[in-house]
Amino acid sequence: MTLNFKQISLEQQSEYSKYFATCPQKASDYSFVNLWGWAKEYGLDWAWTDNLVWIRQTIPEILYWAPIGSWDGIDWKNCFEELGGRQTLFIRIPEELLRVWKESYGDRIAIEEERGNWDYIYSISELIELTGKRFHKKKNLLNQFRKNYNFQFIPFNTETIHKAMTMQEDWCTWRDCESSDVLAAENNVVSRVLNSWEKLNGLIGGAIIVNETMAAYTVAESLSADMLLIHFEKGNTDFKGIYQAINQLFLENSGKNYEFVNREQDLGDEGLRKAKLSYHPADFLKKYCVNLL
Repeated sequence: MTLNFKQISLEQQSEYSKYFATCPQKASDYSFVNLWGWAKEYGLDWAWTDNLVWIRQTIPEILYWAPIGSWDGIDWKNCFEELGGRQTLFIRIPEELLRVWKESYGDRIAIEEERGNWDYIYSISELIELTGKRFHKKKNLLNQFRKNYNFQFIPFNTETIHKAMTMQEDWCTWRDCESSDVLAAENNVVSRVLNSWEKLNGLIGGAIIVNETMAAYTVAESLSADMLLIHFEKGNTDFKGIYQAINQLFLENSGKNYEFVNREQDLGDEGLRKAKLSYHPADFLKKYCVNLL
């Protein structure tokens, strides 16, 4: 078996989703929208076998991500030989796959925690209700928004998507995306996803309109039967409480069929980490860097 890496393509998203559906633990990194959306930024490509989809990052260096499929019953030692055997570095490895690899390799793997890539998992009912002292500040800002503005929440349609594209351009101006490689890269991904909205399966979007102006929007997708995944959430901070509002209103209108919401990683950014922790995650989906010895 030779792994033949090729460009990640829209044409294979349904086939990939079948592999992803069998994955015992579904991290945000591995949704098709994330892989395809970030492919140019990370130089991502993939190789297919009967049982797994292998994912490789080529920018700024060659690294391997977790293979996607059913992890049990795989001859991992043979698979790793196809990648060159020793000193193959894997990143973004979910905790459950690490457990499986430990059973095959024991102490012959070096493990490093990737705290910046842990997914934040929240209870949707908690984020809708915002009850108790720990959510007092969030609830207060939400109530101020509801009181001060004449707003409506609307689900995405063709017209809404075009307004979101315009708002994203404005947001990048406010945040000076050109001066930040991280924000510039994210802006490229947002534009790519919004421009291909009708071709991407399972996307859900919603926006807050204030006086006919889009004040915030969210892009999400179903990660599993009980988990919603938030990809992007942008708001105009001229409207006080806008982020608390879009967070709560989107889940209230579009998330009630799910038990949990995955709000992705903090990427080691201290400000983002503080913001994500302030919503009191119910759990983390932990990920690791793994080196075969």
